[in-house]
Amino acid sequence: MKTLLAVCVVLLVWGGCAAATVVGNTIEVSIAADNGRVLPLYPIKSHEALKMVYAEAVKGDHYRIIVRNKLNRRVGVVVAVDGRNIISGHKSWLKNNERMYILEPYATNEYSGWRTSQDKINRFYFTNVHDSYAAAFGDESAMGVIAVVAYPEIQSYEPPMDHSYLESRKREGAAAKDKAASPSVQSKASESAGTGYGQEEYSPSYRVSFDPENMAVESILIKYEWRKTLCDLKIINCGRTSGYSHNRIWDNDGYAPPPCRR
Repeated sequence: MKTLLAVCVVLLVWGGCAAATVVGNTIEVSIAADNGRVLPLYPIKSHEALKMVYAEAVKGDHYRIIVRNKLNRRVGVVVAVDGRNIISGHKSWLKNNERMYILEPYATNEYSGWRTSQDKINRFYFTNVHDSYAAAFGDESAMGVIAVVAYPEIQSYEPPMDHSYLESRKREGAAAKDKAASPSVQSKASESAGTGYGQEEYSPSYRVSFDPENMAVESILIKYEWRKTLCDLKIINCGRTSGYSHNRIWDNDGYAPPPCRR
């Protein structure tokens, strides 16, 4: 399959709660704004094969997704923002047949926009739902979720593997069976955060051959929200309660349902 090649956990205190700035075992993911701020991450679910965290978005901030491969083999990462694949722009189901970026062993890459050509992107920025890229397609089914799903490359022989990778393969089945805790309150979609289609930037890439495994080694879901929403959901301690609407990816145990048969 042809794809595109793109170019210690820190703890901090935010709103009275301890938060990480990096999430993941096999791959590590963080979100950084152009002003240097790294978004604090508030875990709500953690298994070897699935990590779910909240993050605070600041309206207008341009941001980039930083991914580090901790394996001694190449991995392909399907990256979706608001439910849209960031390379193709198509509705993403986080599967291994989608367009993906390739990470070399132990490499770190940054993804900062929607890919519009082999050498250009349009930047990610936090905005209201109605101004988001996904909403332009009439799709608000996975709004406010940054998803990074890693598929190791198929190999004809088995090299020595990291302990974390072996453990993740053993526990993937168990992770899929656990039910995610979904917020029980409701909110208006217009009050949620989304990602816009920002200014154009030069970002060269090239195509390589890559055959992904059928099963993802790790899935990381980051649900970004405005501070008010995080307060309402009691993710950070602000003393408020309010709402949250159903999200196709976030509220389905980390896995998107298959598309309807035609």
